[in-house]
Amino acid sequence: MSKLKSFLFAGTEGWSRTALKLFWILVFAMPIGVVLLFVGLSFTDLPSVTELENPKNNEASPVLASDGSVLGRYFVENRVMVDFKDLGPHLEAALVSTEDERYYTHSGIDWQSLPRVVIKTAILGQQSSGGGSTITQQLAKLLFTEQVSANIVERGFQKLKEWIIAVRLERKYTKEEIIAMYLNRYDFINGAQGIRAAAENYFDGKRPSDLNVEEAAMLIGMLKNASLYNPLRFPDRTRNRRNQVLAQMVRNNRISRTEFDSLSALPLGIKFTRQRHDDGLAPYFRMVLAEEAKRILSQEPYLKSNGQPYDIYRDGLTFYTTIDPVMQQHAEEQAVAHMRQLQKQFFQHWKSLDPWTYTNPYSETEVRVDRRQESLQNAIRHSDRYQAYRNAILQPVLDAVGEKMDFRFSRNDREIERMMQEKEEPGAIDEAVRLNLISEDFADRHRKVMRLPEFAELERAWKELQRTVKTEFEKEVKMRVFTYDNDRMETDTLMTPLDSVRYHKMILQIGSMSVEPSTGYVRTWVGGSNFKWFQYDHVTTKRQVGSTFKPFIYAASIDLRGITPCQRVLDQPVTIAPGDGNFHLNKPWTPRNSNGAYSYADYTLYQGLKNSVNTISAYLMKELASTEPVRNMVANMGIPKEEIPDAPSIALGSVDLTVQQLTGAYTTFGNNGVFIRPVFLTRIEDRTGRVIYEYLPEEQPAISPQANYVMVNMLSRASVGNLGGVEGPVGGKTGTTNDQTDGWYMGITPELIVGTWVGGDDRWIRFRSLGLGAGSNMAKPFFRRFVRAAQEDETIGWDTSKDWIRPEGELGIEMNCDAYNGGNDDLLEDGQLLSDDPFGNSPDF
Repeated sequence: MSKLKSFLFAGTEGWSRTALKLFWILVFAMPIGVVLLFVGLSFTDLPSVTELENPKNNEASPVLASDGSVLGRYFVENRVMVDFKDLGPHLEAALVSTEDERYYTHSGIDWQSLPRVVIKTAILGQQSSGGGSTITQQLAKLLFTEQVSANIVERGFQKLKEWIIAVRLERKYTKEEIIAMYLNRYDFINGAQGIRAAAENYFDGKRPSDLNVEEAAMLIGMLKNASLYNPLRFPDRTRNRRNQVLAQMVRNNRISRTEFDSLSALPLGIKFTRQRHDDGLAPYFRMVLAEEAKRILSQEPYLKSNGQPYDIYRDGLTFYTTIDPVMQQHAEEQAVAHMRQLQKQFFQHWKSLDPWTYTNPYSETEVRVDRRQESLQNAIRHSDRYQAYRNAILQPVLDAVGEKMDFRFSRNDREIERMMQEKEEPGAIDEAVRLNLISEDFADRHRKVMRLPEFAELERAWKELQRTVKTEFEKEVKMRVFTYDNDRMETDTLMTPLDSVRYHKMILQIGSMSVEPSTGYVRTWVGGSNFKWFQYDHVTTKRQVGSTFKPFIYAASIDLRGITPCQRVLDQPVTIAPGDGNFHLNKPWTPRNSNGAYSYADYTLYQGLKNSVNTISAYLMKELASTEPVRNMVANMGIPKEEIPDAPSIALGSVDLTVQQLTGAYTTFGNNGVFIRPVFLTRIEDRTGRVIYEYLPEEQPAISPQANYVMVNMLSRASVGNLGGVEGPVGGKTGTTNDQTDGWYMGITPELIVGTWVGGDDRWIRFRSLGLGAGSNMAKPFFRRFVRAAQEDETIGWDTSKDWIRPEGELGIEMNCDAYNGGNDDLLEDGQLLSDDPFGNSPDF
């Protein structure tokens, strides 16, 4: 029997000894293995120290107004970093209570929750932020690790990587910094990347520090799964999750049971506003600022340390601007009020006529009807609806043709149309070459395309596209259009796509900029009638300036020749002939007044400027004997000399300038004759607050203080009328170009210079009468509305008692016309010339 037992249990004793050996091997080997595994993982694709210190975030770049408020942001993700101190008390309490109760006692890994992690995350594959992951681990997952794998082994390795990164993060950052980084990084969806955007979007612009307990609890509840607890789609589910967070706060003694009972009964209180690039004040300005910032940051002194330019949409820069948000609000509101009224006049004015076919037999500068129709066709082709038809019908054929070419095939509709024209009327391409519309080489490429077998299919597709567009663009469909009839400035209606294009092209536009003359700071910027519908900026667009250029002729004459504004000039034809002065003319130039007539009366320069008498400006130009004095002077006022034509017609305003350029030049009048280059961007900082760029003021004398004082006096007298309600010293000059295409008003006060242009994007979008189309009706009323509103706003602190700077001592220029003209200064001052303004402030070229 004993032998039998020995035989039966001999194997068991051997197995026990083997098992025991294996047990002790595992006891000692596992820790070593884990250590080796950690070491091995440390040399894989884990982030470096540099990456830990500078985690990559798509961080929005705020644009700050002059008072530090946010005008808007540039972003790919609307993410603005906030510090822990800016989170307020409730977010931290809710976060730690719900996500990581032992947060302040562990070093990145909560070993007490490890068994739960293994079961929930590694085995069950749950991808929630909870389940044992510490706040630090969740941050590691957001910053540096990939999405959760379906493979259990890969999930295990990923979890180990999170642990390693979490430990490293705990060594590099404080607990407070980690909380801030986590909340800044998390995507709260619906365009809310990070806690700052989440608070703003979901709770009507609140800052994180302003959130109350229940609002903070809702946002922290979203951390578990933002899509699952989306308050816009699942409010009941999100409210239940919020209450779970509040319950955790009770458990951790962050709020009382009584507070929980009252707070858990409250609704979510969502007031959602999605932040977009064009939200907020000054959207046109911010569009221009973006391009200016890119230009600056592409220059060598402002590049990153690696030689790459900063990305304004991702690098979390801060842009400091000079825009006054209160003034900007008034400017935008008054622009809408003025343009609403003007647009009503315009539609009434054209109610029985068509701007695309109307002709004025007496106009010498009107745009030809065929050019207008071509422009309308181009507008149709740029519409989204046309492009959709084009992509479906024409684009596949264009792709097939392009593959057969050994050169870059032009896919422009105008070029395709020219080939079709050549097919119907041979010689059209040669004619285009003769007219220098295309090169001979480009013409050869047209002909090569036409010889392809695929050209027949291109012709068929083109004709099908034209038939489709003609049919579909004349069908009434439901659409949304721009309107002044409500606060949203849009309405749903039935309209044909063709009528929609024509309608929106008939909306008048405005471009206005104001500058503080003593500093050059740009305070307001209105680039158009509505940024959502019309995104073309008119402050930086060149238009003919008309009579607003005449003050420069007067200023040069007074400054360089020392003439008095009391000097009288006969209103009669003035001719500058070939050989006169240094004008280098090939034929005589004899300008007319805007009404085509001459009064043959004597007028002072005061009266000539006020009424834009063309003959007087021409007389002054002839006396200067060259355009150089004027061109040099305006160059000192910030307008590049090469942009001013070397032609005497500049005396009447035959110059194309932007509102930005012209307003900048006029600031010289408001600053004692010294030009200070207007500035709207004063500083750029990186995400750490380091200054990348800072502007340096540019100023230079342009007009003598004596002549400048005379000019502001003349401009003040020229602006009399239609400025009711504007307090303090004020002056200005209207401008109207041929056919009432452009209406201008350049308004000056000691506090602010305001330049305004109003007109249509196309030259034929205009009033047909001078009474409606003059600058005095198109642009001047906006200046009055805006300045009056700004002066009445006590928060702005407009000093209406501030006066123009008068140089000390004698001016040396007589301004008392009673003394100069022997007591006959009032000639025509109260007569028809000034009161009825027959010249209409409009030049005639």
